[in-house]
Amino acid sequence: MVWTPLHAKIHRTIRSRHLFERKQRLLVAVSGGQDSLCLIKLLLDLQSKWGWHLGVAHCDHRWRADSQANAQHVESLAKTWNIPFYLATVETEELASLQSEAAARNWRYQALSAIAQQHNYNCIVTGHTASDRAETLLYNLIRGTGADGLQALTWRRSLVDEIVLVRPLLELTRAETEVFCQENQLSIWEDSTNQDLKYARNRIRQELIPYLREHFNPQVESALAQTAELLQAEVEYLEKAAQKLKEEVMNEGEEDAHKLSEILSVSPRLPVPVSSSSLPLKLNRRILREAPLALQRRVIRQVLQQILPDAPNFEQIEKLTALITAPNRSQTDPFPGGAIAQVQGDWIWIRG
Repeated sequence: MVWTPLHAKIHRTIRSRHLFERKQRLLVAVSGGQDSLCLIKLLLDLQSKWGWHLGVAHCDHRWRADSQANAQHVESLAKTWNIPFYLATVETEELASLQSEAAARNWRYQALSAIAQQHNYNCIVTGHTASDRAETLLYNLIRGTGADGLQALTWRRSLVDEIVLVRPLLELTRAETEVFCQENQLSIWEDSTNQDLKYARNRIRQELIPYLREHFNPQVESALAQTAELLQAEVEYLEKAAQKLKEEVMNEGEEDAHKLSEILSVSPRLPVPVSSSSLPLKLNRRILREAPLALQRRVIRQVLQQILPDAPNFEQIEKLTALITAPNRSQTDPFPGGAIAQVQGDWIWIRG
């Protein structure tokens, strides 16, 4: 191999961000496209310095007529590199339910996690780039989101049973991975679905990003990726602060809760002390009122995540946040699943 500035950059990134440890077992997701081929080649080249045990996993969604040939192409590459190959293929009965990008992504992570568990891999590694990060930021911004959605595609995140998803290429653009593949004569498998404009992400990639690059900022992908990186650190800090505040809000006054319920004639369906992991729940409004609005909303969102079947939306968060300053006995209409929140003095009670 030839040690290039790109090798040095990825080596420094892995070390400085503590993405991997030495001698870890890494399961690399390889689609056959330029990003994943760039990823596996870089990891293979760095393997002697880190002592990793590498494996290649390919997910066949069966969306294209050539998907089986695509899988065989990746398997052939794995054999050339003399590393284990694992294939996950969508079952016929699953095809109808996996036609959206989100459903396919969820299936893919489940399949990769199952392979990692079965074969004792510590990490699942994907080839997401700064370009993907920029596209995700724009996609979530257009749909409507807070800072959490804008900072999506983080360097590391937990999946299942101590298996971690890692994205080492988040500082590289798609243009850089293309040049690397050309210089190393890597055989790229072109995925025709990447050109299909019925998918929103493809329209962002094929139409919106080029427009922004031409008319606003030639380095728009890197600029947006840097914004996501800044937001990631801020979101992490705010989430920790909100978690600490939530614990205070939910634990404050436990010893006086029985007395409070008698004074306020709380329904017998609201036994105290209550558990923070299931209904009923109680939140101390007096403490919440002293917190900044940003932390109030995050605490409320964390609470709703415990009790709603799906992720809470903006309207649901605002509806419950409004009770922090609402008059006594104010209450919400039912949330999905039937939970209702009501003001009782200094407390917000949430019951099923």
